[in-house]
Amino acid sequence: MDAQSAMFATIAVGDELLNGKRIDKHLPHVIETLGRRGLQLSSCHIVGDSLQGLVLQLQQTRQLNLPVICFGGIGATPDDNTRAAAAEAFQCPLQRHPEAAKLIEQQFAEAAYPRRILMADLPADATLIPNPYNNIPGFTVEQHHFLPGFPQMAWPMLDWLLDEYYSDVNGVMTCERSVRVYQVAESELIELMEALAEEHPAVKIFSLPHLGEPPTIEIGFRGPAVAVETAYAALCYRLQKRGELFDRL
Repeated sequence: MDAQSAMFATIAVGDELLNGKRIDKHLPHVIETLGRRGLQLSSCHIVGDSLQGLVLQLQQTRQLNLPVICFGGIGATPDDNTRAAAAEAFQCPLQRHPEAAKLIEQQFAEAAYPRRILMADLPADATLIPNPYNNIPGFTVEQHHFLPGFPQMAWPMLDWLLDEYYSDVNGVMTCERSVRVYQVAESELIELMEALAEEHPAVKIFSLPHLGEPPTIEIGFRGPAVAVETAYAALCYRLQKRGELFDRL
């Protein structure tokens, strides 16, 4: 993987995420897990249980040419459409995966039939992701990795797939430094921020206005540590030169 492909995307599946019954617990965990490896999240997506909605979402993320981690919808209930959507989006038939079927039969014996065994019906090109919680595997198609929605299952599986597929990625450990500026409108600092962004292209500059009393602006940089420190020092110097009131955070 090159530097750009050290970026990942996520998809969280489920109507319950869209109607407020549950929140996406995976997003902060993924951000933290990737960050420990010097990897980053490029985008995150939430989609309901609709088959066609899932197909469209997977077709779109397929165009990103990035690793995508998809949580949820791979069970055997009528609203679990992720397996079928993946087969359609990646244009390969849904068929019973022999190894997945064997694992499910070993886990549930006769109770695997008639419903649980459906979780072995996967896109024809799928490879398995082991599930240490209950042995019902997730699966991978191209750069898309499909995991259960339950964190106690999905998060150990995420660790496995990162070790298995992305251990050799040359990720860059990043950091963040910022200041809080007082008694100045954000518009008055745009020219300064534009100049700093142009002078320090290795980092990303951000500006976060806070509308409390008194109103303040947090300005800072994210990126490789050395480059961030250089840009941060330049920011502090210029704010001091302008006579702005600010705190280092």
